[in-house]
Amino acid sequence: MMTLFGDPATWLPFAFALLMGGAILVYVVLDGFDLGVGLLFPFASPDERDRMVASIGPFWDANETWLVLAIGILLVAFPVAHGIILTALYLPVAVMLVGLILRGVAFEFRVKAPTHHRGAWNKAFFAGSLASSLAQGFMLGLYVTGLQMTWANLAFALLTSVFLTVGFSFIGATWLIGKTEGVLQARAILWARRGIWGLAAGVAAISAASPLVSPRIWDKWFSWPEIALLSPLPVLSAVLIVALWRVLHRLPMEGDRMAWAPFWLASTLFVLAFGGLAYSFYPYVVPEQMTIYEAAAAPESLIIILVGALVVLPIIIGYSVLAYTVFRGKATELTYY
Repeated sequence: MMTLFGDPATWLPFAFALLMGGAILVYVVLDGFDLGVGLLFPFASPDERDRMVASIGPFWDANETWLVLAIGILLVAFPVAHGIILTALYLPVAVMLVGLILRGVAFEFRVKAPTHHRGAWNKAFFAGSLASSLAQGFMLGLYVTGLQMTWANLAFALLTSVFLTVGFSFIGATWLIGKTEGVLQARAILWARRGIWGLAAGVAAISAASPLVSPRIWDKWFSWPEIALLSPLPVLSAVLIVALWRVLHRLPMEGDRMAWAPFWLASTLFVLAFGGLAYSFYPYVVPEQMTIYEAAAAPESLIIILVGALVVLPIIIGYSVLAYTVFRGKATELTYY
């Protein structure tokens, strides 16, 4: 098996980078929408908040499994990079974890708590969603800039922090359009119509700023023939945003037609943005410092880890697909009985 695909020191690090990148992408889309639902809590009525929680109830903990998988792969396949990245991002990682814990606790307690305490748990759910989203955006910004703590890099990290949060709230609204009906669906359509401008501004601002804060990204995007080969990405992104705007202004439609179209269009936009970032980083796992080949564990260790990953990954995919299949359809009344 060591020589089946050529030099294992070459293909094994690449394979694990693909696995880790895929897990991060799935996490951003799936946990992005349930974080987004939490971000929209202050704009909903008490009854609507119950329906919003019911729409993500069967999925939110399974969604976070993809984050655990990505961090696990980073730890076991690229242990040196794991130490460098988490050391540099220690504070935002801690904020993110506190936010995710607060969300999990509030998710359970808001339903079971006495009525006069429910408002506090609703605020905790929103606060946890906001903290997690802002922290993830801040980490992304620092990662893009090579984990260097300068004022310019911190400003860029704040920019990505705000706009990733806006992006999560938008995809959360599109999830609610597909998962709910009636007044809440109409309200979600309105949230998405307003949020699309923030989404478009975020995509444009981060795309424009990334090459300015990283000379390596500038060279990878604006050298010839790369600039010609990569030109479809911004064009497709613009087309998707226009399509989203047009679909959102046609909803709701009779028979609930195209209710899921905004969610899938938004998810595709996230995939394109992630693809652009992945291209910008490759072959680095620590930008400007360490490639995936330099950071990778020994091939003998990676082979063993790969066998484990090939066992675990189908299980994660299987129960995720099962959850989304069993609980498909519109969200119903929230109940724990």
